[in-house]
Amino acid sequence: MAKTKTAPAKSKSAASPKDTVPLAEVFESVHAKAKVLSEALPFMQRYDRETVVVKYGGHAMGDPELSRDFARDIVLLKQAGVNPVVVHGGGPQIGKLLERLNIKSEFKGGLRVTDRETVDVVEMVLAGSVNKEIVSAINDQGGKAVGICGKDANLMRAKRLERRVRDPDSNIEQVMDLGFVGEPALVEPHIVDVIIHSDLIPVVAPIGVGPEGETLNINADTFAAALAVAMKAKRLLLLTDVDGVLDKDGQLIRSMTTAEAQGLIEDGTITAGMIPKIESCMDVIAEGVEAVVIINGKVPHAVLLELFTEHGAGTLIERRRPKRTRAAR
Repeated sequence: MAKTKTAPAKSKSAASPKDTVPLAEVFESVHAKAKVLSEALPFMQRYDRETVVVKYGGHAMGDPELSRDFARDIVLLKQAGVNPVVVHGGGPQIGKLLERLNIKSEFKGGLRVTDRETVDVVEMVLAGSVNKEIVSAINDQGGKAVGICGKDANLMRAKRLERRVRDPDSNIEQVMDLGFVGEPALVEPHIVDVIIHSDLIPVVAPIGVGPEGETLNINADTFAAALAVAMKAKRLLLLTDVDGVLDKDGQLIRSMTTAEAQGLIEDGTITAGMIPKIESCMDVIAEGVEAVVIINGKVPHAVLLELFTEHGAGTLIERRRPKRTRAAR
């Protein structure tokens, strides 16, 4: 009776039957991996030498394993010929340091008022510790990341963010002063262009420079959107803590056009905090970015799943539905 051939165990000691795997299973596993790599080819060709802006934030930043997966994905993109640009947030880290320093935050209309003392902490966290932590994670996976912020080479010129609110009692509209909170006014992406056309990967903190040279804190989604438009990016990926846009039954909507997205806002399917995010996505697409994808950053290798597989990993929003399937997105 012929014996079944088995693959040797990795242990240097003598292998027991439990430590061996039939060669048929080994070959099946290897062939499955080869098939995945082969199926990724058309997607790699689609994004070859294209710019992809990735906004990285949420709870995925605080999970060591997910952070390692994200860094590995970014390095693989660069190796595959894509030009990834990482823009990161850091709200939880800012909150923790403010608490440690006993600096109390004032909130108006649900938004943090950033005074002079607070903006110094914001810059220290975003352009310092958080930025360098992401840079180190990418470098640990074999990449060559470099950390910058919107103040470097005047990348992101900003203006003070104004919020107009109506007093419920007097019905008089007032301008809400949020301090050193800004919004993009002019993007000069030369420094990012120089970085991506080398073997380096830019990691950008969402700090802008105001009209008088002051530091302005900018929402990371807003910063990433403005940079994606200026860079004429192929894709803007927004890594969040949700799977994407859900329908009224709680099921993930895998793709939609901007017109369909507007309809979902009007019929109440898209509500609350998702409305401004979707409206921002629609604005970015109107300005020339091919598509925006909202992805759950807590899904391992979410970036690769979205860009290099036929399934995607979130909700794709684009101007019009092309003559291709969702799988060829």
